[in-house]
Amino acid sequence: MAVKKIGSEMGVVLGLDVARYMGRWYEIASFPNFFQPRDGRDTRATYELMEDGATVHVLNETWSKGKRDYIEGTAYKADPASDEAKLKVKFYVPPFLPIIPVVGDYWVLYVDDDYQYALVGEPRRKSLWILCRKTHIEEEVYNQLLEKAKEEGYDVAKLHKTPQSDPPPEGDAAPTDSKGAWWFKSLFGK
Repeated sequence: MAVKKIGSEMGVVLGLDVARYMGRWYEIASFPNFFQPRDGRDTRATYELMEDGATVHVLNETWSKGKRDYIEGTAYKADPASDEAKLKVKFYVPPFLPIIPVVGDYWVLYVDDDYQYALVGEPRRKSLWILCRKTHIEEEVYNQLLEKAKEEGYDVAKLHKTPQSDPPPEGDAAPTDSKGAWWFKSLFGK
């Protein structure tokens, strides 16, 4: 997979096959974020290309204290004319009354030729995700992704491995936090 890197800017994947990127990705590790529960586990993202062929439906899920927390949004290319895998993601918050749009960067820094592993970041280097099609990743591949992240200027000591169950839980197998309490708690780092 070709990667474009200019000066101190991060290298991003060129020519991402969006259709192959769709589907479920399990979070193997990430930088902790205020918008995810600290005790979250079985975190995953499911991407589905919408009918317009340019917009992606995003479903992010995590399990916290036995409940399924989720948020839905959309993703789209930051520059439709570019071949770079620089996307924007948009979620509406709070999830129980979606009125405020929150937009962030989603840059695919690396994806293997078989679209089984991915390294995703953003230009400020405040967020980083290691994703895999399976709930677990081989240690050798994980270490290779760590090296790629270091090459892009990330402090990989901040990475937190995400506990994953095998087999993973089904989306409707646990009660859902429909009141958005997790979202309010996340504002206070809980």
